[in-house]
Amino acid sequence: MAGFPSHPAEVTPEWLTKRLRAAGTISDAKIQSVTWEPIGTGQVGDSARFHLAYDGSPNGPATVAGKFPAENPTSRGTAAMMGLYAKEVRFYRELAPKLGVRVPQTYAAEVSEDGDTFVLLFEDLAPQRGGNQLDSCSLEDAQHAIRQAAALHAPSWQNDAILTLDWLQPQEAITAQIKTLYPQAHAIFAERYAGTLEPEFMAVCEGLAASEAWLTRDHPKFSLVHGDFRLDNMLFGIGRGAEPIAILDWQTLGIGHPMTDIGYFLGCGIGDELRRRHESELLDLYCAEMAARGVVLTRSDIWRDYVIGGLHGVSTAVFSAAFVERTERGDANFLSMARGACALALEHGSLQMLEEG
Repeated sequence: MAGFPSHPAEVTPEWLTKRLRAAGTISDAKIQSVTWEPIGTGQVGDSARFHLAYDGSPNGPATVAGKFPAENPTSRGTAAMMGLYAKEVRFYRELAPKLGVRVPQTYAAEVSEDGDTFVLLFEDLAPQRGGNQLDSCSLEDAQHAIRQAAALHAPSWQNDAILTLDWLQPQEAITAQIKTLYPQAHAIFAERYAGTLEPEFMAVCEGLAASEAWLTRDHPKFSLVHGDFRLDNMLFGIGRGAEPIAILDWQTLGIGHPMTDIGYFLGCGIGDELRRRHESELLDLYCAEMAARGVVLTRSDIWRDYVIGGLHGVSTAVFSAAFVERTERGDANFLSMARGACALALEHGSLQMLEEG
């Protein structure tokens, strides 16, 4: 037994009362009953909103949010193998308070020793809307996201106190396993979407799968990288509109070049139409936001890593499609990611730039 709830149905009033008291969110109030409903569209973790009823005069939140392991065994096994649950728990425990990025306040963060099960308990951010990969977003939303990227990247830029943390270092066994599994993932992706994904985009996927440079590349390590920085992991108008945005889903956090996040977001994150119209503007905004936080970068400094960073969207779409639970929305999501990332790669010559070293 993990010693903590690993499914929303296991959450009790007693456990919630204990956790909220420990977090200083309630004092002498006691939670009498709790009901829950699923929220979100995550595929390697399941989320829920809990409605709390208090015994006596409440001095705490009416709702809180929780995150748990995926019920689907394929998704859960992939997450455990790659250490995703443990990484997200440690992010909220150890790093979130040191960064400028807006994330939910955490009331509980527990993970089992084997990394197979976990629980996160958060403030309910009460967003006006969640980001939707399939709908793209407004320019204003994209600008808010770019500012949050800088709020993650700048405090960790060449910051040894963060970048030398042992649990952030690449695990050789996991890295080797991903390299071994990637050709299989591409074969599944290619067979599944051969009649759906445009041939010129599938050719980019095939080119990346055949690229020894991508699988063996020693990624530059300058800052923290979210790793899945796209609309589905963002909430807009949080606190019923009091704040513009919060960033979720830190399971893929790592160390690398920050332009991996930016190439990923502008490529597979916001849709090709918005990227083409506002790419230069958003890159300039990123440089300005980094400079305001003490990290001076120019467009020429970031361009190459931005273009190559767009390929991260291709590889993520391919690998995730193969090794998480297959759903109708998941198929649409992975195709959307692949289309946007491949369009960026074709326009700017990402594969050629990668091979040039």
